[in-house]
Amino acid sequence: QVQLVESGGGSVQAGGSLRLSCEASGLPFSSYAMAWFRQVPGKEREFVAIISRAADSTYYGDSVKGRFTISRDNAKTTMYLQMNSLKPEDTAVYYCGANRIAMTTSERAIDYWGRGTQVTVSS
Repeated sequence: QVQLVESGGGSVQAGGSLRLSCEASGLPFSSYAMAWFRQVPGKEREFVAIISRAADSTYYGDSVKGRFTISRDNAKTTMYLQMNSLKPEDTAVYYCGANRIAMTTSERAIDYWGRGTQVTVSS
């Protein structure tokens, strides 16, 4: 049974930092590209970042570029999202996803999803 479990969310003031983790089990972690998405109620899920299987390639959404850093530790089957210079508009539920096929920003390419972790940034 595949499980992706996010952690590290919480409340922070604007300008602060948070580090999200996504621990995976039940799948060959190093065979999957891993991604972060986020969603605000009433809006579509938004691509945040993706990292390749070997961590040699990353890609970011325009709204987080230069502030967020995605990384992974295949030995620990865990992915991370370091979020710096947080803004109120970063408030959302953050989801991690596993993608077997390719580096893509499309949520339709995600094979497995976590349940999400709430991030709230106050002004």
